[in-house]
Amino acid sequence: MILQGTIIVLYTVSLLLILMYAIAQLNLLINYLNAKKKTAQCPLFDFENPEEIPVVTIQLPVYNEMYVIQRLLDNIAKIQYPREKLEIQVLDDSTDESLKTTALKIKQLQATGLDIKHITRKDRTGFKAGALKQGLEIAKGEYIAIFDADFLPQQTWLYNTIPYFKDLEIGVVQTRWGHINKNYSLLTKVQAFALDAHFTLEQVGRNTKGHFINFNGTAGVWRRSCILDAGNWEGDTLTEDLDLSYRAQLKSWKFKYLEQIETPAELPVVISAARSQQFRWNKGGAENFQKMYKRVLTSTNVSTKTKIHSLLHLLNSTMFLNIFLVAILSIPMLYIKNEYEYLKGYFIVMSFFVVSTLIFFVCYWHTYKSTNGGGFKQFVKYTGMFFAFFSIAMGFSLHNTIAVIEGHMGKKSDFVRTPKFNINSLKDKWQGNKYLKNNISVHVIFEGMLMCYFAFGMYLAFVVGDQGGDFGLFPFHLMLCLGFGFVFFKSLTSKD
Repeated sequence: MILQGTIIVLYTVSLLLILMYAIAQLNLLINYLNAKKKTAQCPLFDFENPEEIPVVTIQLPVYNEMYVIQRLLDNIAKIQYPREKLEIQVLDDSTDESLKTTALKIKQLQATGLDIKHITRKDRTGFKAGALKQGLEIAKGEYIAIFDADFLPQQTWLYNTIPYFKDLEIGVVQTRWGHINKNYSLLTKVQAFALDAHFTLEQVGRNTKGHFINFNGTAGVWRRSCILDAGNWEGDTLTEDLDLSYRAQLKSWKFKYLEQIETPAELPVVISAARSQQFRWNKGGAENFQKMYKRVLTSTNVSTKTKIHSLLHLLNSTMFLNIFLVAILSIPMLYIKNEYEYLKGYFIVMSFFVVSTLIFFVCYWHTYKSTNGGGFKQFVKYTGMFFAFFSIAMGFSLHNTIAVIEGHMGKKSDFVRTPKFNINSLKDKWQGNKYLKNNISVHVIFEGMLMCYFAFGMYLAFVVGDQGGDFGLFPFHLMLCLGFGFVFFKSLTSKD
């Protein structure tokens, strides 16, 4: 009975934490919908007056980006801004042949009169954070715009973002990510679905009420004095952007999120690339929770509601651990439910937790509408997309749970960049990319085993108990089986 009791406690606690997260998402939805009804009035620089146009430095942190570096530099060179007030830093940590081709391209751009510098380091100390910090030491700009190698900002991007810094309390202006290859595959559609929810519901929902949001590592601008006041870039977590964002907001700097400004980027098209990105983001989130939660809780200039949202924000990735526990324990719970009659009342109460899924369904529908439009046909498409997203997200739960546990335990690992492919259309191919690894992770084997485990759970629905089966968890196990199956077979075919 001790084993059964432990399973019930872990299962219940995990469901409660998921419900708390869902309720927080519902609160963000209310904030988001209210924000849509309001028109915010902000002081802006008058760019008709040359004296109000500040000096800006664009930083481009790159590392072995052979497939996209030319595209990046060509795009950045077209940015509209007075040449005498614009500096571009290519912070190049590359160790392959792209280092030479980048140097040649930069010389060509310099010949056009563009103030662009090629900055290299002897080692990757601090990884991306280290590169940004070194570049900042010699940057000319009062404002620092940052773009990863796969981002393609519009030509008017600086004119659409820099004016907001007239408000001296604003330390960061962040824009929404777009997706140039959203429709390439089911994998890219699911990634876009998840990112769109973050960049609408979460960023707007938090920002509109003054809760902490995060600079997303790219497609945003920092006030130089804000970076320095917050303690500068630090490379002790895998998500240096989240780290500096919290340190800045704990010092009362305001962040401005611009949902209306879209900055297109390339989504990973191979599951191995998506896995490495997911691992870094989720481990970094857990690392930042350990680094920041005491500072958040003891801060005297942060409201209680903001503290709650901040802790849940920092625990975003830890939801994968709860989801994984609920999934693994659901099959033993199926046995317990049909073995112990006196627990019938408990399981009736547990059925209430389906409301978590309903909350997510409602929240994500509103964010889906904001980028894809409404109507019955879109709702039908959304319903299919929601269950595909939920299934594949659960299929990543083992991989992401390992990342979360490592983050909370303080296990250090290198910053593994996400391979880029220069995929712009359905005709483009990723095969032959030199940055893809050929080995299969041991995690993939366990994901295949979990696919079979949840297929067994579906079988159990027909045979447990003495009432001709129990199908309450059948849809859940079906989604888990499909999700782990998708991740397993995609990982085998694209290598990991």
